[in-house]
Amino acid sequence: MQEEVENKTLTLMVNGTRFTGRMFKAAIAKYMAHRREVKHQKQQKQDAHVIPHGKQTVKQLIGQNQGVSNIEINDPSIREFDRIARKYGVDYAIKRDRSSDPPKFLIFFKSRDADALTSAFNEYAGKKVRKASRPSVLQRLASFKERVKNTVVNREKRKERER
Repeated sequence: MQEEVENKTLTLMVNGTRFTGRMFKAAIAKYMAHRREVKHQKQQKQDAHVIPHGKQTVKQLIGQNQGVSNIEINDPSIREFDRIARKYGVDYAIKRDRSSDPPKFLIFFKSRDADALTSAFNEYAGKKVRKASRPSVLQRLASFKERVKNTVVNREKRKERER
């Protein structure tokens, strides 16, 4: 029994007047294409039953036949929302609205658990508020430059006074 499992054979029938290397190569290529097609079809059957989660297209999101809502975000940094939505298991799709001058983003979302959805948006809003309240790195750098300029000028004046 073990030998039969280990020694698998393949029977390939080819019709032709003359059996050449090219004919053998073509027959093997057709067989391999057939095996790939069978494998692809089997994979499609398995994938048909999988429901996508997390980031997906709008069509996939609407195709799940559950309520879909949307919000509009003007900020181009969507990465933060992306991380938070994955953390809370929210299914969402991002659509860019190019009609306005600064592009707007529409986020379509659905979640079976309303609490997860509200907590995800609360965390996102909290991060945005915290980020807006603190000064940017460029502003802080400019203020530090001013401080350095003022301290250098003060030192020169002191040295002149001492002489």
